[in-house]
Amino acid sequence: MTAPPDTAIGHGARLGVLDIGSNTVHLLIVDVRRGGRPVPSRSHKRTLRLMRYLVDGAISDEGVAALLDAIGECTEIARGEQLDDFVVMATSAVREADNGDDVVARIEAQTGVPLQILSGPDEARLTFLAVRRWFGWSAGRILLFDIGGGSLEIAAGDDEEPAIALSVPLGAGRSTVGFFHGDPPTAADQRALRMYAKAVLEDAVAEAKPVGRPDHVVGSSKTIRSLARLAGNAMPGVGGIDRVVLRRDQLDDWVPRLARMDAPSRAALPGITPDRTFQIVAGGIVLSEAMRAFGAKELDVSPWALREGRLLDMLDRL
Repeated sequence: MTAPPDTAIGHGARLGVLDIGSNTVHLLIVDVRRGGRPVPSRSHKRTLRLMRYLVDGAISDEGVAALLDAIGECTEIARGEQLDDFVVMATSAVREADNGDDVVARIEAQTGVPLQILSGPDEARLTFLAVRRWFGWSAGRILLFDIGGGSLEIAAGDDEEPAIALSVPLGAGRSTVGFFHGDPPTAADQRALRMYAKAVLEDAVAEAKPVGRPDHVVGSSKTIRSLARLAGNAMPGVGGIDRVVLRRDQLDDWVPRLARMDAPSRAALPGITPDRTFQIVAGGIVLSEAMRAFGAKELDVSPWALREGRLLDMLDRL
């Protein structure tokens, strides 16, 4: 599936990454050339919400079957695309499952493709690379928040390689399952999540302190993009692409309102897609506490995140 590096880049190449996340199985295929911006060619996504299949720390048989079906569908699409390089990667849901090794073995046996298990810091570093490339060197020192289903990634630094890359157990799906006992969540459930998030983030703030104050705070991931579309502002950007900014006071205004709605009602709001309705409240609480802990009053939303970071890393290696 892999062409010689010089041939691939000199004449253009097609790269693919299959991201097995806590919420979705997402295939992204891009066309690349030396010195050019990656151009998306195809995207295919299946929503799974693996957190709901966790039983006593292990992915249930039903969850494994759903996961294998989704991955099989995506790898079949990838095989028809004549890719020059293809990577299958998994994040926290598979990484932390008690039966994760068995699940990985079954995935590799079914697809015939090696599965890379990314650590939390690896997720943070790759997402930071994507954000740095999107905003460029003029952004200065970047502080990044990326909220996945299972974890919150935090990275900061002046270069393409962040000075710190952290992962904490504050994903939107994990937080929903762990703290909310009904829909809508009670005020007590929300307070419990806020208190837990504050405690977890204290260590992250201390670890990031030597990096210094950021010039630019950035949020990535579908959860943050959804919240920004609902509560944020679109401003004129460079090159005709809107800049989307989310202020903490806007977030804190909307989260209590979201918490009073049930999931079907949230789905009717702009930006809240059906696969995010159940966990958007927890995601909003986590983001609010992260911004408060780090003293961030607003953030820019990056359209690039982990998948793009992995593709850029593949391109750099070619």
